[in-house]
Amino acid sequence: MESWPKPGTPIRLIVKTWSGKAEHMGIALPSSGSKLVTIKLQNGYNVSFPESYVESFDILEDVQIVHEEEVEETPQDENLPLVHLIHTGGTIASKVDYATGAVSARFDPHELLEAVPELRKIARIRAVKLGNMWSDDLRPRHWNRMLRATEEAFSEGAVGCVITHGTDTLHLSAAAMSYGWSGQGGRPPGRIVLTGSQRSPDRGSSDAAENLIASVYWAANGPKPSGYRDSAVAIMHAESSDGKCSVLPGCSCRKYHSSRRDAFKSINQEDIGQIIIDREEIRVELSPEAHDARVEAISPKLFDEGVRIAQFISDPHLHPDQVQGAIDSGFDALLFHGTGLGHLPISDSEEDSIENSRLKIMLEDHILSGGVV
Repeated sequence: MESWPKPGTPIRLIVKTWSGKAEHMGIALPSSGSKLVTIKLQNGYNVSFPESYVESFDILEDVQIVHEEEVEETPQDENLPLVHLIHTGGTIASKVDYATGAVSARFDPHELLEAVPELRKIARIRAVKLGNMWSDDLRPRHWNRMLRATEEAFSEGAVGCVITHGTDTLHLSAAAMSYGWSGQGGRPPGRIVLTGSQRSPDRGSSDAAENLIASVYWAANGPKPSGYRDSAVAIMHAESSDGKCSVLPGCSCRKYHSSRRDAFKSINQEDIGQIIIDREEIRVELSPEAHDARVEAISPKLFDEGVRIAQFISDPHLHPDQVQGAIDSGFDALLFHGTGLGHLPISDSEEDSIENSRLKIMLEDHILSGGVV
């Protein structure tokens, strides 16, 4: 194959695969792997082919690639409530360079307002970048940074915070924010929302803008948190179509699908509410709540970043020596994911099981619905 054009070059690619010959038009990208060619299609998706599949390609000289121009900063409405947008990573607050296919964090307020102009009518945005990390890499120290960022936001007069986050562990961070602010019986001074997107913002099917609109609306206008299910919430698409987002309790929700837009669901309880977005208005529909508000917390309780917890799944491959290895390694606690109503395989011929040790031992259930008390 002749030399692959430099990234950002518009091309027409002819490939021959097991299903036949196909023509693709798009932008040449850096290869995603050894002996592969990669292009960004006109619909925003990236696709790669083995070099051996390539029959030919032509450079499209008459196609102009539009480079994103610097956006002018315009004043925000000072009469609107202040919302801090705290970026940790994920695609929801990202931008795509269509010349190279590169994705970077869009965390300047004027860039966000240019990309999602609906936010201008909802709140004043102050953006804070904590990082641009894969959600898989987040640790308790990152939860502490988020908690400190929310505390600082409220001290500066923000009525709410929106934490943009990768979706794979978004529910874990939502629970961490809930326990950090309300684990000792208090409630946060304002609303805390975690949100993300299942689809990249360069795709026509992206859920990024609507999730962000719904999240900022809740942070600016939602009910004050009571300190129970609503200390921190996750807001994501309620359905595969647009127009409705679910407000989920941060301490009792999770991602149940790898790619659907409505991948997040409440576990063992109703949603807190829904945010309806249409051309005329944005409105909140709340589920009935029976809790009185707790006392407002002055500051969140931070996590001990040195705690080490070993987790085990109860299945045919769980053996005593694995558990003993964790005990001998000095873990602070053990967490077992039990079967059924929380059962574990029993192998205790010496009657010296860990339940008689001083180690903290917790048991939860594989099954999502029902729970173990």
